[in-house]
Amino acid sequence: MNTIATDTNAPARMPEYPQLFGHPRPLWMLFMTEFWERFAFYSVSWALALYIVQQFYGGNPSGQAWASGIFGTYTALIYGASIFGGWVADKVIGYQRTILLGALVMAIGLFVLMLPSRAMLLLGLALVIAGDGLFKPNISTIVGQLYSRDDPRRDRGFTLFYMGINAGALVAPLLTGWLAAHFTSIPTQQNFRLVFLAAAIGMVLSLVWFWFGRRQLKNVGRPAAGTEGVSRVVWVMLGVIVAVPLIYLLLSKVGAGGLQWVLGILFVIVAAMLLAEAARHDRVQTHRVIAMLIIFAFNILFWMFYYQLGSSFNFLAENLVDRKLFGGWVFPVGWFQSVSPLTIIVLAPPLTLVWAWLDRYRMEPSIPRKFGLGLIFNGLGFLVLMFALSSLIGANGLIPFWPLVATYVLQTLGELCLSPIGLSMVTKLAPPRLVGFAMGGWFLSLSVGGNLSGLFATRIAGSGGMTAASALSGFTFGFWLLIGAGGLLLLVSPLVNRLMHGIR
Repeated sequence: MNTIATDTNAPARMPEYPQLFGHPRPLWMLFMTEFWERFAFYSVSWALALYIVQQFYGGNPSGQAWASGIFGTYTALIYGASIFGGWVADKVIGYQRTILLGALVMAIGLFVLMLPSRAMLLLGLALVIAGDGLFKPNISTIVGQLYSRDDPRRDRGFTLFYMGINAGALVAPLLTGWLAAHFTSIPTQQNFRLVFLAAAIGMVLSLVWFWFGRRQLKNVGRPAAGTEGVSRVVWVMLGVIVAVPLIYLLLSKVGAGGLQWVLGILFVIVAAMLLAEAARHDRVQTHRVIAMLIIFAFNILFWMFYYQLGSSFNFLAENLVDRKLFGGWVFPVGWFQSVSPLTIIVLAPPLTLVWAWLDRYRMEPSIPRKFGLGLIFNGLGFLVLMFALSSLIGANGLIPFWPLVATYVLQTLGELCLSPIGLSMVTKLAPPRLVGFAMGGWFLSLSVGGNLSGLFATRIAGSGGMTAASALSGFTFGFWLLIGAGGLLLLVSPLVNRLMHGIR
């Protein structure tokens, strides 16, 4: 059926857009809006756990467990909040106004992070979580609304959009990592507040870019008829004011263990609502939602281990990797996290061409098969670290530089098989009236994985900080779980394909 994946806020007819490089021109405006938002997000993500250990524990490894827990909880909540952001856009104020409000709240939170106290840290994170929850799912949904459901360029458009995400993620650690390590004459005096300032400026740029660029979208993402009033925006702002203290309590009091129960219950509720909406349509739509939920479950496992980049991989890089290169120059810890986005920027265009070439011969892997490959590549990254920690530790107690880089590259190959395809999948399989809500469900699966990542990293760190032995044990567990899950998904992919009823 040749219709757009839409909802009550989407246009009744597909707008005609001028084309640029084979895609609708607004795609490139959304690309740059997302670039600056991701610059802000990844600046905080690489620095957060290291900042906590430096600022509140004086660099003592005993702080790694709490820092890992906070990072995991923050990551979980920032994606979990997307389910509410998607609902606000679908039902209350439309996508464009939700994105603008989210960008404003997120920018305020990033400025608050510059204040050096635990209370301000948690308040700033709460604001960032609330703001990004409004921002993140809805800009991805708008990308989907630029294409008809059957447009063969759709997946490729999401892959290009994903390059915008990763261009911001590439620049963020390089620039802010240098600021943190070298801005003052004392290298151990980590300048993390400058990192947060740079992130805040990046978020302001994202807000301004979308404010002026949104006119290109025409009626896509605008409020539905009868919901254009300012009063609805005021009510959403009041909702944010109420939500921020609740998020603060989840960060400071509930912790990752309690939050896992909250997220699990929320995931069940979201699944039930999507199935109920699908049942209002027909059996085909119900089957498609079931297929989408199966993919969500495997997605959780992928991100549980991928998000070690902000916690255990950071502590591994700081304490167990020989970072001396080129005559004694020390590679900054933050720069490791530029390996993944650089890999995506280099490999995303040729991979897009490979998918297109395979599609011409009807050989392109289906969505579940791509996800299975993503899990396996993630597992192979852990295999490299297992080899390094068991066989390559030198007399100085450190592993070489290259295994961690290779791990990031392999995990990123997995990410390219999985993440941009997942965004596109949601816009194709979701019930038409709840596309934004379903996109929030996608990010909720990332949320559950992010929270599990914090629990996993806390276990590796223990009470005294990460050791080579604890890292080897944890990474071995990750390898076997990822390989097993990837193999299982490849085996059941024919069943999932049937449930999708022709969607690829």
